[in-house]
Amino acid sequence: MALPPGQNLPYELKTASSLDSPDYDGIVLVSNKVPEDAAYPESIRKLLQEHSKIDKGFNDDITLLHTSLPANRFIYAPTGNLTKEYDDVRSYAEAAKKGIARALKAGITKPLLALPSDPSFPKSEVVTLLGAMEGLYTNLQYREFKPEIFPKVKVLGIWSPKLTGASLESVASAATTLESARWVARDIGGTDPERMAPPKVEEYIIETFKNTPSIKINIIKDPKILDKEYPLFSAVNRAASVIERHEGRIIFLEYEPPSGPPTSSLFLVGKGVTYDTGGADIKTGGNMAGMARDKCGAAVVAGFMKAVAMLQPKSRVVGALAVVRNSCGENSYVSDEVVVSRAGKRVRVTNTDAEGRFAMADVLAHMTEKAKDAVNPHLFTIATLTGHACLSVGEGYSIVMDNGPARVASNAVHLSETGEKMGDPFEISRIRREDYRFYKSKCEGEDLIQSGMKSSGTNSRGHQGPGAFLICASGLDKYGLDGNQTLKYTHLDIAPSSGDYPAEPTGRPLVSLISHYLKKE
Repeated sequence: MALPPGQNLPYELKTASSLDSPDYDGIVLVSNKVPEDAAYPESIRKLLQEHSKIDKGFNDDITLLHTSLPANRFIYAPTGNLTKEYDDVRSYAEAAKKGIARALKAGITKPLLALPSDPSFPKSEVVTLLGAMEGLYTNLQYREFKPEIFPKVKVLGIWSPKLTGASLESVASAATTLESARWVARDIGGTDPERMAPPKVEEYIIETFKNTPSIKINIIKDPKILDKEYPLFSAVNRAASVIERHEGRIIFLEYEPPSGPPTSSLFLVGKGVTYDTGGADIKTGGNMAGMARDKCGAAVVAGFMKAVAMLQPKSRVVGALAVVRNSCGENSYVSDEVVVSRAGKRVRVTNTDAEGRFAMADVLAHMTEKAKDAVNPHLFTIATLTGHACLSVGEGYSIVMDNGPARVASNAVHLSETGEKMGDPFEISRIRREDYRFYKSKCEGEDLIQSGMKSSGTNSRGHQGPGAFLICASGLDKYGLDGNQTLKYTHLDIAPSSGDYPAEPTGRPLVSLISHYLKKE
């Protein structure tokens, strides 16, 4: 039950000129303190002030109150006190999500969200709205199983004490694009390994983009083509390929700007491992649970292309979903095999649980071939790649790593600045000489090893190293700062930010990627 083609959200998003509107059956107010601004109705200000006098915890917890306004029910969703030293705009999104959850519990079907305007956080309005929208998502399998519960609301209204007219409409428009992209990513990323096995991902993509003429779809699934042109991907796919419903797919989504030549070119490769058993190096000790989420990188690429279709940027954008199941069976690829990559690199398999870099490397090589002749190109890999990333930065943060040309352009710094504003944060890591040396084979006749023998969480530099591997295995190493031609490349490890299973996936870092790379020119 994908959203119908052309439909971006299942509920109507409307702007309101007043909290007195009779069109809503509940108000959710998000704030870092009891408001005193005269833009708020006097009855609301008085109601909140009275309760704050008798409840010392009033500014820390969600409260449902009765109001004389037409909406009747009023929910106060405070962020608590925000310090300038370490708090950030995410507090508003978190409060909005809690406020919407309380509204749904109260039976509110037409909530009106009162947005904060905090000068310390210029994007507080749109970030707050995105938090509320996150709380209105219903996962794909549940809405298919029980369609009567979907959507959770009929309409979502927004009001601001500072923004009116076109300014408020602009917030609504931006949030609609961002949430529509996250909706696609959550649908793909959050479903179980059978409902979103590779052929089902193909079906979902076709359904999502079938009435979108600006997006061209090309799906590679012929085993002979996969073996010849994407040998590393094909090695991972080998065990799954004996079962038709698990056969791998490489899905390309291409966009060309309709009006004139492109001003830049973006090439994105997403890891889409629909289930990761670890392969022959099988996961043990309960570590297989949640491995249906190993496709969130590909899900982000699909969501990004949804935003591209809506925004129609002047950039050329090519997204690739490397969709494969890392199964364990008699046809599994195994350690000690040597596989020659699309770029001609001889790679020894050392741990079949390092399948993500294998699934993406040949697709990245293909994208590199495209990028060589493109206008101002930038390549990306996006993946829930390593447990080491989670250990390094903790839940909720994406990691960004640039190659030399991208680092010279300060790409990671600028992307991180966007993430800070949009409540979708990054930590910056750097790929260094040790990472390249680690993957260089010590045996004659081999170029690279796939990984260390242990899990990434027990290897030093466990999340930086795979970036170096992808550069070398794909042939991108020829386009660094010492090459005759340079290509910008950025690796994003989103294992910490994609969502903590079994909670719904977050769709991160789509908000930052769209806001940064698809901003209006």
